[in-house]
Amino acid sequence: MASLSNGHSIDIKFTKLFINGQFVDSVSGKTFETIDPRTGDVIASVAEATKEDVDSAVQAARHAFDSGPWPRMSGAERGRILMKWADLIDQHTEEIAALDTMDAGKLFQYCKMEVPSVANMLRYYAGAADKIHGEVLKTAGKFHAYTLLEPIGVVGHIIPWNFPSTLFFNKVSPSLAAGCTMVVKPAEQTPLSALFYAHLAKLAGIPDGVLNVVPGFGKIAGSAVCSHMDIDKISFTGSTQTGREVMQAAAKSNLKQVSLELGGKSPIIIFDDADVDTASQLALIGILFNKGEVCVAGSRVFVQEGIYDEFEKKLVEKAKAWVVGDPFEPNVQQGPQVDKRQFEKILSYIEHGKREGATLLTGGKAIGNKGYYIEPTIFANVKEDMLIAKDEIFGPVMALSKFKTMEEAIERANNTTYGLAAGIVTKNIDIANTVSRSVRAGMIWVNCYFIFEHDIPFGGYKASGFGKDYGMEALHKYLQVKSVVTPIYNSPWH
Repeated sequence: MASLSNGHSIDIKFTKLFINGQFVDSVSGKTFETIDPRTGDVIASVAEATKEDVDSAVQAARHAFDSGPWPRMSGAERGRILMKWADLIDQHTEEIAALDTMDAGKLFQYCKMEVPSVANMLRYYAGAADKIHGEVLKTAGKFHAYTLLEPIGVVGHIIPWNFPSTLFFNKVSPSLAAGCTMVVKPAEQTPLSALFYAHLAKLAGIPDGVLNVVPGFGKIAGSAVCSHMDIDKISFTGSTQTGREVMQAAAKSNLKQVSLELGGKSPIIIFDDADVDTASQLALIGILFNKGEVCVAGSRVFVQEGIYDEFEKKLVEKAKAWVVGDPFEPNVQQGPQVDKRQFEKILSYIEHGKREGATLLTGGKAIGNKGYYIEPTIFANVKEDMLIAKDEIFGPVMALSKFKTMEEAIERANNTTYGLAAGIVTKNIDIANTVSRSVRAGMIWVNCYFIFEHDIPFGGYKASGFGKDYGMEALHKYLQVKSVVTPIYNSPWH
């Protein structure tokens, strides 16, 4: 049992590996502790997957794909089971939300909205499962040709810790709809909701071996997934550095396909015609939402010089009023960083910013002596070559700068190895269109930020990776195109 701040407790039911439809101990008997970042206390001990456990999970997924019913069902049958799974998730919203809040330090109020959203993501792809069609092709010669879209096979999904539920279903939903089987490695910091979802998948009727969940560490379990000769594709979300290692392992093994959603250093560009109050609120949420542990966080904010001073003043006022505390409390806006390692990494970047000569406008310190809380932190006068302007910090730290012209803003926005997202705040449609087409990023938000929908493709340029989540593009990541050609004899049509 784990205690919540409201005096209630939650029973942690599922802490073992989920392989071939059963919860099992690790072959080695090893476990690891998952930690509550509010306090640093242990929530539960979870079975730790080793290479042998990954082998067992892949064997189950391989058998389920090669010989089992899932890829051979009609799309409508798969869709019905996914719909049932979504209904079961809705019935356990509060319980799952509490798991993610405890495990990741996420706001409970947000998680209570996130869990129904992932159920709806399942429904979205359930509805697509019976609409997977190839094409009939008209050839130049006397041949009949058509394409088939076939499931790619066994997929390895590697999930990060910042959005344990959303990113689980970003990957699992379309690949299940396509008819794939899979091995999922959740982040070692946040394994609990993934195991709960596996339990509900079994209740929904997903056949044994189709979905396997193997909590463990990246260097062991994650590496085993990436280099496995019987996995056909890897879908990875995480850091760019680890993404490179994933690609190398895939290439050195069986040349499996890879899709990567990696880091970001996303710019928000605010023009003189923007409403300052609205723009400062958008920029603040752009960096402080989910305590800055967001791949698309608006960590570089460029403000045109005509409104800069007023903007800076309002931004600092809002940041100082931001409420940091226990994420189960309804008035809290920011919980703790996910773990001690991330907490210390963010604080070290803040020290870099001070040493490199940026102006600390507000924040910059840890809060309290228990848990991993950090003040909302804003640096001004940030130069392009400073670490806080270049590196993905993944915390509540903003680099604020001013600019003169639209051309300067575009150049500086693109002066990064990343290309995941960008925000533009302006009332001028010509500026919005020009900047949207000029910034090299996969997602552009105009006069808004953090807008994700199940049918809007999401993915990066440059070192932010390749391959799309959401939309039909995500479904097609898990499908192979096969061309079939047969001769046509004595046809009057050519």
